[in-house]
Amino acid sequence: MTDSRRYSPAAARNRQPILEALRAALPERARVLELASGSGEHAVHCAAAMPGWMWQPSDPTPEALASIAAWREQAGLANLAEPLRLDATAVDSWPAGPFEAIVAINLMHIAPWAVSEALMARAGERLVRGGVLYLYGPYRRGGEHTSASNAAFDADLRRRDPRWGVRDLEQVVAEAEHHGLRLEGTVEMPANNLSVLFVRD
Repeated sequence: MTDSRRYSPAAARNRQPILEALRAALPERARVLELASGSGEHAVHCAAAMPGWMWQPSDPTPEALASIAAWREQAGLANLAEPLRLDATAVDSWPAGPFEAIVAINLMHIAPWAVSEALMARAGERLVRGGVLYLYGPYRRGGEHTSASNAAFDADLRRRDPRWGVRDLEQVVAEAEHHGLRLEGTVEMPANNLSVLFVRD
């Protein structure tokens, strides 16, 4: 019998700082939709730490969905739902909600900009008033990279797919505001990443 669980070194490093940022932003009881859950390690870590959060993981790829399902089975957490196949750009693949939080970790830069646009539009529809959109990853600020490592990472992403790349924070904020999402704040995170928090007005 094969083990479908995948392991992400980045998730192992950043899952606790991400949990702490979410704890500071969310109530003890919340319905949370996570996009692009990847291996599923963030979902398990957050659901285990916060039993009042009903965590809905999702991903568009079969390999990730199998990994999330395997982590969920191993963890046996009542507040961790079965993973959904969710393509952010397909409106009919989104659950209806509403949600107190939508979480996207390391998504914006490894996807076309159309995914960011769709994420903002759906968050504006599916978050409760006062609900939180939480983004984690590297961002340019004022048109400049915040570190040499982020610049190198950006160049590598664009070589892999010209539609990918580290986003300008100001562009992300403007797109969010267009859909009724107000920037609540940013938190410096490990490895030159940011937690970016928006609140639905």
